[in-house]
Amino acid sequence: MSPFILVILMLVLSAFFSGLEIAFVSVNKLRVELKSNQGKHWAKMLSNYIKSPSKFISTILVGNNVTLVIYGITMEEIIRPQFEYMGSSLALIIATLISTGIVLITAEFLPKALFRLNPSGILSLLIYPFQLFYFFLWPLVQLVIWLSSSILSRVLKTDFTEKTPAFSKIDLDHFISQSSQHTSDEEDPDVDTEILKNALDFGNVKVRDCLVPRTEITAIDISTSIKELEQTFVDSQHSKILVYKENLDHIIGYVHHLDLHKKPKSVKSILIPILITNESKSANDMLNEFSKTQKSIALVVDEYGGTAGVITLEDIMEEIFGEIEDEHDEIDLGDEEALDETKYSFSAKLEVDYLNEKYDLNIPDGDYETLGGFVVANLEEIPSEGEVFIIDNFEIKVTEASDKKIEMLELTVLE
Repeated sequence: MSPFILVILMLVLSAFFSGLEIAFVSVNKLRVELKSNQGKHWAKMLSNYIKSPSKFISTILVGNNVTLVIYGITMEEIIRPQFEYMGSSLALIIATLISTGIVLITAEFLPKALFRLNPSGILSLLIYPFQLFYFFLWPLVQLVIWLSSSILSRVLKTDFTEKTPAFSKIDLDHFISQSSQHTSDEEDPDVDTEILKNALDFGNVKVRDCLVPRTEITAIDISTSIKELEQTFVDSQHSKILVYKENLDHIIGYVHHLDLHKKPKSVKSILIPILITNESKSANDMLNEFSKTQKSIALVVDEYGGTAGVITLEDIMEEIFGEIEDEHDEIDLGDEEALDETKYSFSAKLEVDYLNEKYDLNIPDGDYETLGGFVVANLEEIPSEGEVFIIDNFEIKVTEASDKKIEMLELTVLE
């Protein structure tokens, strides 16, 4: 065989091994596992290597080293005679530099850059020829694995094991991102993908992110009559009502609507102790506490010990599964309306992030979640119904409010 053809063949093989190495490292393991479960033959083959990566990596190393040795010897025979007049040592150095430069560009940098672009697509095609190389190189591959494990276990006193997770959180995150990109704007979002994304982000969710704020709490005084309690249940449509002594900063428990069947004589006789937690606690820890105590509601206190809000098991589950409606949920209609290009009617319960994203309002961030919280944080009081004021670049009119909270607002963007 011509030395030039042999060099080209060795460069192609080296590029093949180098590219497959980066593709194997970069491929999304979760996607491969899903394809394998769907019966894709290439994915089943690759899945076996993912479960035992030493076989794949060792084959790559053995194949690439054999290829580079043959390439180096052949290139030296081609290049060295051209510079022999400079002396054998200098000719060897020049031959080494030229051959190294060629192999770095054509068999390392370029294939790794290209194979990284679509690792699963590349592997789905090239796993078959790779399987042939694994078959032919099997004795050398097993020798490399045995030597490596022997050195680790005997010299470094480290156990050689390949019991690693099939895929990581990063793989799952990449899979979700890729799946979301494939969903067109006209299609409804994939519910399963959204749930997976919420589950991934759940570890960063705090109690403060999913609580019902203080201004929206329905509560009664301990001295309230049973008749008034019954009416509160009817008006609020809640299954549980918080009970306080003197004010909301002294919540002492809650009552359940089912206990009304016991025909109690006072609120105190059916009072149930309530869990107490803080705003900075993780939602995951709160979920575990609900599970251990078999409770479904907790009082959330702020850094000063005052009532910040209340959190329920349903609130936490909605962070993962989205809005959960039950027989006690009220359906709000007309919470938002664009009256013209710069004038809007909004419920004070709407979140600032949601309004900024949908209407491009640029309401500044702060220590609040809702539009009502934005108003109260700036005014430092609850405004009266009909009151008009300017905050930043907005003229705001309170169209509906009570003594305890704002219900509806009319917001105008000023030029």
